[in-house]
Amino acid sequence: MSDLKTHYRTCNICEAMCGLEIKHQDGNILSIKGDKEDPFSQGHICPKAVALQDFYNDKDRLKTPLKRTTDGWQELSWEQAYDEIATRFRGLQAEHGQDTVGVYLGNPNAHNFGNAIMLPRFFKALGSNNRYSSASADQLPHHVASNYMLGAGMLIPIPDIDHTDFMLIIGANPIVSNGSLMTAPGVGKRLKAIQDRGGNVVVVDPRRTETAKKADQHLFIRPETDALFMLALVHTLFEEQRVDLGHLESIIDGLDQLAEAVKPYSPEAVADACGIDATTIRNLARDMAAAKSAVCYSRMGASTQSFGGLCQWLNNVLNLLTGNFDRRGGAMFPQPAFDLVRDKKGKPSSYGRYQSRVRKLPYFNSEFPVATLADEILTPGEGQIRGMITIAGNPVLSSPGGARLEQAFDSLDFMVSVDIYLNETTRHADIILPATTGLEVPHFDVFFNSFAVRNTAKFSEPLFEKTPEQKHDWEILRDLALHLTGREDDGVTPEMMLDGGLKHGAYGEQGMSLATLKANPHGVDLGPLQPCLQQRLQTEDGLIHIAPQLYLDDLTRLNASGLLEQARNPDYPYAMISRRLTRSHNTWTQNSHRLVKGKNPCTVQMNSADAARLSLEDGQLARVASPTGSIQLPVEINDDMFEGVVSIPQGWGHNRTDTGMTVAESQPGVSINDVTDAQRIDALTGNAAFNGTQVAIQASCFLP
Repeated sequence: MSDLKTHYRTCNICEAMCGLEIKHQDGNILSIKGDKEDPFSQGHICPKAVALQDFYNDKDRLKTPLKRTTDGWQELSWEQAYDEIATRFRGLQAEHGQDTVGVYLGNPNAHNFGNAIMLPRFFKALGSNNRYSSASADQLPHHVASNYMLGAGMLIPIPDIDHTDFMLIIGANPIVSNGSLMTAPGVGKRLKAIQDRGGNVVVVDPRRTETAKKADQHLFIRPETDALFMLALVHTLFEEQRVDLGHLESIIDGLDQLAEAVKPYSPEAVADACGIDATTIRNLARDMAAAKSAVCYSRMGASTQSFGGLCQWLNNVLNLLTGNFDRRGGAMFPQPAFDLVRDKKGKPSSYGRYQSRVRKLPYFNSEFPVATLADEILTPGEGQIRGMITIAGNPVLSSPGGARLEQAFDSLDFMVSVDIYLNETTRHADIILPATTGLEVPHFDVFFNSFAVRNTAKFSEPLFEKTPEQKHDWEILRDLALHLTGREDDGVTPEMMLDGGLKHGAYGEQGMSLATLKANPHGVDLGPLQPCLQQRLQTEDGLIHIAPQLYLDDLTRLNASGLLEQARNPDYPYAMISRRLTRSHNTWTQNSHRLVKGKNPCTVQMNSADAARLSLEDGQLARVASPTGSIQLPVEINDDMFEGVVSIPQGWGHNRTDTGMTVAESQPGVSINDVTDAQRIDALTGNAAFNGTQVAIQASCFLP
């Protein structure tokens, strides 16, 4: 028996970047704990990290390429797989055009160091503009706002939670999410610290979330009215002459246009629609303006709705107008060691460079909105997608209109999936290429250091070496690119590209390099966030554009929506929202027994008054229906819900046939995306609108 060993790494399941201390011996993991010496997470850990060992040891995990045949799935060699994929994809492109092969990227790509760096090479080799990802079912409104206001989609303002005196949280549950576009492990302690130093935390949400329960104040709001609420806050700041632009005053453009645009949205005008009285709205605006430092943070509830673009624009506007942009305790900008924004100034935006073929939705950040992927596959004509490759994603459960997407994948001429599981999406593939997973891969957070509440950097070596037969995701993509182009491998690796980026980044002159990070396995602390926007601003004219015309134009759509008149469809009188679960992240995390054990979390939560009105009892099976489908799941009566609003977690429903995730399949649960509608989007950005889906609810039967 060999000696007990300790391995330090960053957890790459979610974006919290928690440092881990893993004790192991003879290939067996003995414990996974938080790394107290990690300068960023300082010992914090959530339940998901402990499951890394489950995915490494999972008997359901695929390890060799598989091909669909009439006799079922059969193994084939890597070379056979590459040759067939290259032949089939190039054949389709030769006959129907380059864009006839589509690409879908799942959320785990953002947590995969190799893919994050090497995917552009694969895209170039494939040569198709038909690219889609989970980003347009998530955070796209944030990127569009930064693009138009600050000149770069990745220049996202991050709440300086560790120094603020007033935090307004809209449609976010960071205690459960660990921050999400505010990478901040241990959010609960950070929020408590605000209160301990005499500050205040206010949460605005249709559900009294885990975060709301720890806040000083929680305000219920009707789904999809967040933009009206935020417009009223901005209106109040102008009307009461509480605007203070601080040190950025000389570089803010469009203030007069903004002041004129918000005049119709007084608190009195929007109060009934939002469900928040006018006095409360005015007092909230006053409190934010008067605080020593303050920050507004809005996330999924505000993004994944019909007016997500307006919400994220107005979030930035509120921070700007109160003098809390690029200021300690306000919305600040990380300076990551590997900088995705550096040297982007003056480069033209890709927003709207192309439009999707069927629904004319905007192209942004080299992709089209995933809400229209099924349209592009199922609608005949020039440019129709006939071949597809999905990479680390399960859009059948995670994207809107999952049932129609299943139909679309079934209709393809040829489909490939790069994935470790036979799941609800990959079961439609002709060839599955399995990659290594968490503990077998090196890791550096390419994206989430750009969203972190403190500047740090850390590189993690693999804990376990992969077998000679296994390949990393980036190696699979590299080999596919070589087979598609017929070129020779140039030997470039993700580590080489990371090293170059570190040496030429903001800390390169101080000796930052891959070698530096390898010599510091706990990570390197680069200090708190500092005012730096005037150096990092990427607009061509060097100005912050506070009122881009496309946002002002979108107010017309908001006014015509019927929200101000509280218009509702009487056939579908309830508004559905999703909810985040502590022990769940993506659909694949449900194949860990330790993450799914216990009480069934996949329930429809509703207020007791709504349950009484529908004659529903706690635990009773209810049918939730929308114009696109229906699902059945248990009722959970919960007065943490706003009346007229119901909540269901997203990413469940492992009940399709011919899949191979035995733990997930054994769990109860349904897919919320069997009732969401891919036609419901934020028209400004193309982001999917899950929240606010109108549903009808009725009793089904009692569970046995």
